[in-house]
Amino acid sequence: MIKNIIFDFDGVLVDSEILARKAFSRYLIEKNINLTENDFSRNYSGNKLTEVIVLLSKRFNIKNQDIFFQEIMELAQKIYKEELTTVKGVKSFLEKIDCNKLIGSNRGKKSIIEGLMKVNLMNFFDNSNIFSFDMVSKPKPDPDVYLKAIEVSKIKNDETIIIEDSMIGVKAGVEANIKVIGITAGGHWEGRSPNLLLKSGAYAVARTFEEVIYIINKL
Repeated sequence: MIKNIIFDFDGVLVDSEILARKAFSRYLIEKNINLTENDFSRNYSGNKLTEVIVLLSKRFNIKNQDIFFQEIMELAQKIYKEELTTVKGVKSFLEKIDCNKLIGSNRGKKSIIEGLMKVNLMNFFDNSNIFSFDMVSKPKPDPDVYLKAIEVSKIKNDETIIIEDSMIGVKAGVEANIKVIGITAGGHWEGRSPNLLLKSGAYAVARTFEEVIYIINKL
């Protein structure tokens, strides 16, 4: 029986991955560099921001990574604060499920809390159940954040599922020895194959949170 659900944050609870790709695309276009939003989603979604900066700097020969990071952070935070919304169906899902709810994310804890408050989801999560990359030594795809959640919360792996939207997140959950349900309800999954999550080790993939309920009920 499933008693605990650990949610990834970006792309699962909040539809922020589409905001990240907007920020990078808008920023680079101003520098006469063409990075489409779909290109960003395919190749960089789910990675820690600092890692994305490194990868894009190498790809487009951007010399000053510190300035790149600072300016993209300013733009991304502006868009995050002004345009953030929930992933479709997640609020209803949170209201329906009778499970212990946790978060395991590659985002910083302060930013997670700000996002939850912005979209009115904070009442579903205790502060002590929010686990972020700044609480562990290695971010996803390493399993540290999920192992930390299991250890601190004293919950059992076989009574827990993870809901993830990215390949690196699925890999982290599998490495933590927890069943992972992939979700493709976020806007950044438009036009992409859910098989990417299955190939990364997801137990099942759902297009909507209603499908997640169906999958959970069969476990």
